[in-house]
Amino acid sequence: MIGQIVSTMLPVFLIAGCGALYGRYRSPDIQSMNTVNMELFVPMLVFAVLADQEAPLADYAWLATAGVVVVLGSGLLLWPVAKMLRLNLKTFLPPMMFNNSGNMGIPLIVLAFGEAALPAAVVLFIVEMILHFSVGLYMLDPHTSMIRRLRVPVVLATIAGLAVNIGGVALPGWLMEALNMLGGICIPLMLFTLGIRMLEVDFSDWKLGLLGAIACPASGLILAWPMIAVLDLPGIQVASLWVFAALPPAVLNYMVAEQYRQEPHKVASLVLISNLGSLVVMPIVLGLVFSAGYL
Repeated sequence: MIGQIVSTMLPVFLIAGCGALYGRYRSPDIQSMNTVNMELFVPMLVFAVLADQEAPLADYAWLATAGVVVVLGSGLLLWPVAKMLRLNLKTFLPPMMFNNSGNMGIPLIVLAFGEAALPAAVVLFIVEMILHFSVGLYMLDPHTSMIRRLRVPVVLATIAGLAVNIGGVALPGWLMEALNMLGGICIPLMLFTLGIRMLEVDFSDWKLGLLGAIACPASGLILAWPMIAVLDLPGIQVASLWVFAALPPAVLNYMVAEQYRQEPHKVASLVLISNLGSLVVMPIVLGLVFSAGYL
């Protein structure tokens, strides 16, 4: 199992390393790369995932509720910690709340628990994405109007994808193939630009990154525990929720911070060091899940 986890996460660090190596000898325009990713490739990925999955969303309402509690509750739980340590709330809290449920969460849950866990992984991904591009954007810029937030390409793609999924609309295979190809660009491009940005990271930021590597999974797991105790979730949903709660910050946090100019170098440290720390956290969580006999 440890070997499987490492094989899932190792590409994250290899692609970021390629970005760092390229950025060491070139000076690419990161802002332009992130803009096209946010406005085209990420929305295509979100829409393709939501429209192409046949998850019975109504059967996962309580799991979605637990996901909301984990995401939003992490911010509330860590807010006094951030205030006590005099951290910038806009820099620290979003990465602690919005985790790597897409490019790490979905494959890791399916790898660990099998294809039967795919609907649960997708539902949790939907919850995290919707909250990220509603609550998350509000946290960074509370003066942004609701209409403007709804006009964000990722939010529009989420609404459209859910409508297609719930409406049972079957899209042509050739269209889904094109969407999947475009959406497939965004994850490696996120990691590549993250690697470039890491060249600018001040070594003094490692303490913040280490704090995030501990606080992010800890807050999620603390909040998941009462949800699992109170809600009557099937075993495979319980197992998926434990993994979701322990995931590190999403790479997308860095890209949003870059777009909003919210100390992206510090967010990059939080993301990269926390993802590195998940190499230790995830085997422990998976070991506890399997030993608890949820599956």
